[in-house]
Amino acid sequence: MNKRLVIALLCLFLCWSAKAELAIYNDLRYDIDWIEGTAQVAENQTLGWNNKQDIQITIPATITVGQRTYTVTGITENAFKGCKYLTGIVLPDGLEYLSRSAFEGTGIWLNKENWNEGVLFIDSCLVASDKTIAPRYLVPSSTRLVAAGAFQGNKTITRVELPSTITRIDNDVFRDCKNLTKVIIPHSVQWIGQDAFLNTGIWLNEKKWRKGALYIDSCLIAVNDNAPAAFVFKDKVPTRLLAAGAFRGAKQLRTITLPERITIIPVACFYQCEALQEVVIPAAVKRIERLAFSDCTHLKAIRLPQGLESIEAGAFSKCGNIKEALLPDSIIGIPTACFFLCKELKSVTLPAHLEVISDGAFAGCANLEAPILPATLKHIGEKAFAACGRFRKVNIPATVTTIKKAAFTDCSHLYEITLPEGLYAIDDETFNNCLSLERITLPKALYRIGKRAFNNCLELYNLQITDNVHVIEEEAFMDCKKLCEIALPPLLKTLESGAFASCINLTKLTLNEQLTAIGDGAFYQCRQLKEVFLPDSVSTIGEDAFMECKNLRAIRIPQGLKTIGANAFRDCESLRQPALPAETIVGKNAFKGCKK
Repeated sequence: MNKRLVIALLCLFLCWSAKAELAIYNDLRYDIDWIEGTAQVAENQTLGWNNKQDIQITIPATITVGQRTYTVTGITENAFKGCKYLTGIVLPDGLEYLSRSAFEGTGIWLNKENWNEGVLFIDSCLVASDKTIAPRYLVPSSTRLVAAGAFQGNKTITRVELPSTITRIDNDVFRDCKNLTKVIIPHSVQWIGQDAFLNTGIWLNEKKWRKGALYIDSCLIAVNDNAPAAFVFKDKVPTRLLAAGAFRGAKQLRTITLPERITIIPVACFYQCEALQEVVIPAAVKRIERLAFSDCTHLKAIRLPQGLESIEAGAFSKCGNIKEALLPDSIIGIPTACFFLCKELKSVTLPAHLEVISDGAFAGCANLEAPILPATLKHIGEKAFAACGRFRKVNIPATVTTIKKAAFTDCSHLYEITLPEGLYAIDDETFNNCLSLERITLPKALYRIGKRAFNNCLELYNLQITDNVHVIEEEAFMDCKKLCEIALPPLLKTLESGAFASCINLTKLTLNEQLTAIGDGAFYQCRQLKEVFLPDSVSTIGEDAFMECKNLRAIRIPQGLKTIGANAFRDCESLRQPALPAETIVGKNAFKGCKK
């Protein structure tokens, strides 16, 4: 696969993960993560910011979307940027993340009275600093949060002491503070973001780097090209946490045993450590964050601790040499792109209580044998198993209520699948290009068959469309070349374009009494179709609907037929042009090539 395409797909998957779903609550836009049950304030354009009057808002601690409640944990980049009439805001107690750029150019930012001794505070959160700040700055003990990028680029500060109320040092907080030579990190800090200390006076001081590693107060911030292939942590002062991206791109790193005190493997911690072959993860680790081991192309095995509580998006994506994954039972959701393009992955043991397999979780795992899906599973995400070429049989448990778009697309060896009886929809492209799929039993509750849901299922020959199906969308069964018999369900009113196009062995077609419209190209090139009985309900036949049905000899035309589209029966060589109701509008070349 083209490298740029791979990167684009991974970024797309992670974008899906980061933004999950968009919701509007009390006129504010939120990105919600329904797996984690959290929400973040998104970029907002909906509050009438140009109405030239002051606006004051309160961000709630929780929002309710549908029947579920989500905890508001963050305010994303640029959330309120440039909203100059936003003059006041109340932030929720459970806030964990805040970006400096969220308030740039707002009325709060522009009001000089809100700045105190070179620092902007909003509701006890330190948002930004300027050149009037004291060089030796003691962050007030009342501070509950420091925004990402809060001190970024500040040339004034030389020393910062953080209070014990702070639990996170976010991305870019001190980045490019070139005169900053001392930061006191309290033990309350549990997480340090990416590039938090990049190009500070600490970072630029070569004497601070020991054996290729930079530590601040027993926290490993980063390693450089001098780090050894077999990395060993400090003995005298036990390392208590790793910064996000700490080992990112360490090309010589081959083996590492993580310290016993580590509870989080943070974002992109070992991203693109291409030589890394072995990692020993301690039992204390509870969370593996986004892209933690992504692009570790020589990583052969990973042993996850039984107490692990969560894995985040893309954690093991493009680890091309991992062959087996045993996921602990404590995990209830497999995140977006978790094992994306792990081409050598052959076996996965899923957690006993798994509920969610997210978008692209196993996409491109070409050698993966179909895992046993647990009876607790509820949701299979978009492209979750796309291009898993070794899948042959899949049994989807009765608990599954949603299977999203293209979930099994390009599973070229899949020949049989069992769907849950309560499934409402087969989404777009769900089984697209499943070349070997021979038979499938559609659920009784099924309402919708999506676009290209079974497109190019070349071996599909046995299909009964259940009575509750109301919608068959565009190209749903196009190129199902062995499909020989179809009876449309009784409640279907419109057969959409290309639904059965190029089903070249379709010989028997039964149309239902409720059908009113046959879409464009619906039966295009169904060459073995010999007769068609159009019920009285049919009023519209679309363009190319039966074009090149070369063996079609007889068709029953209803008296209420109003429209026949262009080329509808073109090149139906065996068909004698039928008598039509006087009021029927006939499109150009509708019967060209038929017998007269």
